[in-house]
Amino acid sequence: MDKVRMGIIGIGNMGSGHLSNIIAGKCPEIAVTAVCDINPERLSWAKEKTEGKAACFTDAVKMMDSGLIDACLIAVPHYSHPKLAIEALGRGIHVMCEKPAGVYTKAVREMNEAAKKSNAKFGMMFNQRTDCIYRKMREIVQSGKLGKIRRTNWIITNWYRPQAYYDSGAWRATWSGEGGGVLLNQCPHNLDLWQWICGMPKTVTAHLYYGKWHDIEVEDDVTAFVEYENGATGSFITTTGDAPGTNRFEITLDGGKLLAENGKLLVTELDEPEPEFSKTNSRPFGMPSCKTYEAQTDGLSEQHVGVLNRFAASILRGEQMVAGGEEGINGLLISNAMHLSSWLGKTVEIPFDEDLFYAELMKRVANSRRKEFFEGSVADLTNTYNTGKP
Repeated sequence: MDKVRMGIIGIGNMGSGHLSNIIAGKCPEIAVTAVCDINPERLSWAKEKTEGKAACFTDAVKMMDSGLIDACLIAVPHYSHPKLAIEALGRGIHVMCEKPAGVYTKAVREMNEAAKKSNAKFGMMFNQRTDCIYRKMREIVQSGKLGKIRRTNWIITNWYRPQAYYDSGAWRATWSGEGGGVLLNQCPHNLDLWQWICGMPKTVTAHLYYGKWHDIEVEDDVTAFVEYENGATGSFITTTGDAPGTNRFEITLDGGKLLAENGKLLVTELDEPEPEFSKTNSRPFGMPSCKTYEAQTDGLSEQHVGVLNRFAASILRGEQMVAGGEEGINGLLISNAMHLSSWLGKTVEIPFDEDLFYAELMKRVANSRRKEFFEGSVADLTNTYNTGKP
């Protein structure tokens, strides 16, 4: 096999973007041989885009059973991700899943178990991991050059969305359609990067505001505080209501600080690690001397194309993917913990009671504006619903 035969499930914004990239030759080891969506207009567009070379389906399972694909790319609403991935993995079909891995961790654990039992490759579309800035941050932290993490802060409020965005699709910003708001739609990449670079927190205390800036039922404003196993602390602040917003990621360590903002990574190195300085310094207002410089990176940020190319390389030659599918649960654990902390009004430990989280989520689904999006069989889970950007 010199090319991976890919089937795309969901030809909405993300699915059509992936299809366009592949058709444009940006993924030379992938050929789109099938597409699936229940929207006739989207199928017609895909058929024209592929010049009729891709078979069209309205049923994802039938596409999987057609013998036309080796792998599938899942780009449908969030609740459907685990169900469709399990169907594909059970058939030995390789899976690339769009973020988030799912809405609740119980379903994602089932998906990960299915992946363990399958010989198929399983990847997550965490394209931000290809960004040179975040790769460099991870490299520095893991090297131990600046010592242990003491504090992490991410203000990620440049996710502004007007009311028209939420009005563009009936599934948007509903408990039944998305299963959450800014944490499930806009921030899965940030939550993944946060834990990928800094590690998983052990406790989460979060304040979420539901429909604070928009006429929606899910969260659009979040402030969370976390604690790590080594005693470090962190904060995560996000919203879709700030204009203009900020994207500032800062990590303080024993030996200095990393600051990612405005497309640059500034590194501050202390001449002597703070714990050592504090023990030996005799001046009441003494301060460790330091130097600050802009980190040099390779400048590469291959994004979605890079993830797909590495996915194909993994299938064809056993090379490493950008992100294994099983890693998708980590960021979701954090966002689920934030929701649960808000709902219960208290600090939540990770791991938490996943049955309790599911029960609390289902209470909100039961009262959601559009419950029909949560219902239906696997064959019906290919509706893209959405238009526009995530």
